[in-house]
Amino acid sequence: MQHQAYQPILPSVNKYLQYKWDKSCYETHRKKVKSAKPTITTTPPKTYNHLIVKLKKQQLEEERLSRIERENHMLLDKMSHIMQTAGGVDCKNDYVKKSLGGAKRQLELLHITKENERILQRLSTCRPQYNTQDWHNQWLKNNEFMKNISRYPGQYTHGSFLPPISSARHGTVVHDKVKNKNITRHVDEDSAGMLNGKEDSDKERKSKVKVTCEDED
Repeated sequence: MQHQAYQPILPSVNKYLQYKWDKSCYETHRKKVKSAKPTITTTPPKTYNHLIVKLKKQQLEEERLSRIERENHMLLDKMSHIMQTAGGVDCKNDYVKKSLGGAKRQLELLHITKENERILQRLSTCRPQYNTQDWHNQWLKNNEFMKNISRYPGQYTHGSFLPPISSARHGTVVHDKVKNKNITRHVDEDSAGMLNGKEDSDKERKSKVKVTCEDED
């Protein structure tokens, strides 16, 4: 059991007394550690009531409100006295505003109004230079001409219904093309015949001119 006995750091004569002395020193050290005070204060600062409540500010506010209330009462007394009596000052003003050029401006305004009325009367009684009925009749005639020379039907307005396309109309496209070719061919032939007839007539006229010249000789 020698290893379980107290082993002092320094050599000593009696181990039991050394253990007692070391234990007392350790307890004294622990008491000092527990009772030691910190060098840095971590507690919140002390609060002062006069900094939070601010009695002086409250006093000034109460004085201001009392002064306003006193002035309001004084004003109310004055207004009630004025309403009950006629007042010490006559504030009525019977002055009529005058103008040096008011009559002249009134005459000018009247003259302008009469001129406008005369112009309006002339405009209302003026006869138009163009006849809209003739324009309308001419427009109807132009529409008729356009319908006669147009191949397809005219433009339909919004809301109108297009006429139904018949089955016979589908087959007339090719025939129309063939007819157009035949018409152009006939037109070419007719124009060529007219040119030939014109040339013949020119030749006959020239021959007649020559014959008349020879008879005169």
